[in-house]
Amino acid sequence: MASETKKSKKEFFNKSCNDYLFGEEDEKGRRMGLEEEVDDGHCKFRSSDSLLPGLHDDVALTCLAWASRSDYVSLSCLNARFNSLVKSGDLYDLRRRLGVVEHWVYMVCDPRGWEAFDPFRNKWFRLPKIPCDDCFNYADKESLAVGSELLVFGRELFDFAIWKYSLVQNNWEKCEGMNHRRCLFGSGSLGSISIVAGGSDKNGNVLKSAELYDSLTGRWEILPSMHSPRRLCSGFFMDGKFYVIGGMTNPTDSLTCGEEFDLQTRKWRKIEGMYPNVNRAAQAPPLVAVVNNQLYAVEYLTNMIKKYDKRNSWEVLGRLPVRADSSNGWGLAFKARGEELLVVGGNRGPEGEAIILSSWAPKSGSKDGTLDWKVIGLKEHSGVFVYNCAVMGC
Repeated sequence: MASETKKSKKEFFNKSCNDYLFGEEDEKGRRMGLEEEVDDGHCKFRSSDSLLPGLHDDVALTCLAWASRSDYVSLSCLNARFNSLVKSGDLYDLRRRLGVVEHWVYMVCDPRGWEAFDPFRNKWFRLPKIPCDDCFNYADKESLAVGSELLVFGRELFDFAIWKYSLVQNNWEKCEGMNHRRCLFGSGSLGSISIVAGGSDKNGNVLKSAELYDSLTGRWEILPSMHSPRRLCSGFFMDGKFYVIGGMTNPTDSLTCGEEFDLQTRKWRKIEGMYPNVNRAAQAPPLVAVVNNQLYAVEYLTNMIKKYDKRNSWEVLGRLPVRADSSNGWGLAFKARGEELLVVGGNRGPEGEAIILSSWAPKSGSKDGTLDWKVIGLKEHSGVFVYNCAVMGC
């Protein structure tokens, strides 16, 4: 009797864990799949064998979810079952539920294509080459990371195009185009969604329209338009709302106002004087990043970092680790990486050219206007110009 009670408690515990991690539907399907036989090309085994010997699969999956993303490539090469697990995306879903996040840096700084940098292992990985035409390959591009995808926006021979890199599948495919195709827009991501706003169409018209991309469905949704059309602007999420600042309405008129979009009310609110730095046609869009719902920006002319006070003013914090004034802000990346600010820029020295990745945690504060920047990565012999950069947290 005691043994039956002990057995029933164990079954209840295992079922509760499985239901929490996978849900009843997923668990049922997973257990049904365990009866299949898999041939990995070397030997046959029943997939009912444990992923990690001695552990129940739910416990094993939790262990694998806590493993470094760098190890998933090696895991997928072990056998067919591990390969299927990694390619299914289930590990990334479980990581999200458990709050396991690694912020990798994706960038392109030479014609060889996109690379990913793992700051935790100090490793570089080259992504597959985008199967695009030469026009897209050599044209100016914009990029953003959303969910487990990297979107790259550019122009093909006859129209704008978007290529999408899947972290799970490790491949590129053509992404569904926006309803109003554009370039030079502002954008920001929050979890599995991203919003783009403003920009220019292929005829050079400045837009005030906005769209939302859902990486779970791969679809674009038209949002209400902003109050003012703008191009060469920047976007970001802060306190659960989307903002657009900076930009120009035409080649000579700059905007100092910002706009806030509330996803609940689906309405825009204009904020006068939110970005007093005047854009010029030759300057890059505002370099901005949000850490812990605090907005930071780079002032090109002085190479200084400023923090936004939500009472609508700016405070100077300290100097950048690299110069931004020499190229009007172009060729430099300023991003949020978890709870740190990331600056990616080029440097020319006695030993040649290199791209340097530096980070600073705002919570560490500054001393006499000096920020404690730490070098977290180095890419030698790659030039000094960063064409595109995005940070993906998965």
